[in-house]
Amino acid sequence: MRRVDPVRHEEKKRQILAAARRCFVRDGFRGASIADICAEAGISPGHLYHYFPSKEAIVAAMGAAALNTGTAQFGELMEGSHALAALSSVIENAKSRNLRDDFVLILEILAEAGRNPKLAKILQEQSRKVRGVLADFLRKSQADGLIDRGLDPDATSAILFGLLDGARMMAVRDPKIDMTRILDHLKILVGRFLQPPRPLP
Repeated sequence: MRRVDPVRHEEKKRQILAAARRCFVRDGFRGASIADICAEAGISPGHLYHYFPSKEAIVAAMGAAALNTGTAQFGELMEGSHALAALSSVIENAKSRNLRDDFVLILEILAEAGRNPKLAKILQEQSRKVRGVLADFLRKSQADGLIDRGLDPDATSAILFGLLDGARMMAVRDPKIDMTRILDHLKILVGRFLQPPRPLP
């Protein structure tokens, strides 16, 4: 029996996910077929099915990869700072991303989730996990007195993700808008929102 090289296996999975992302942004979730994804990745359908049994599985893997990356990034940032500094770094890093494509992909997957209960369940579970990671970081910073202890970490996590999604949406609503300024102002807004109340003189 042929042994699978785990490094090459993971690299091929990343290549397929990148190809699928390009297809979903370009053609939509429904418009992008398995054949399209295979052509974009330069592999045969039989080869793809060694890695992913369906388009839903591809989306699930995209979400898991994003969750793992986000958790690792937050973990590194939180070691030397706290939630507010970590969030500022995440927002700053967003300047180098194609936010329009990010949001188009989100819209496509959300629209399909409205018709596909299996995909909806995957997205809901991943969303809860991502918000949970941020809520845990918020609790840590609250315990250290670095952000407002009066904020509910779970509700605050949901609000912060809503703000980040809203910023990405602006890149679609108005492609000419200056996203650097939008993200700079978002950092100010988040900082003021999380900052502990100042003691009365």
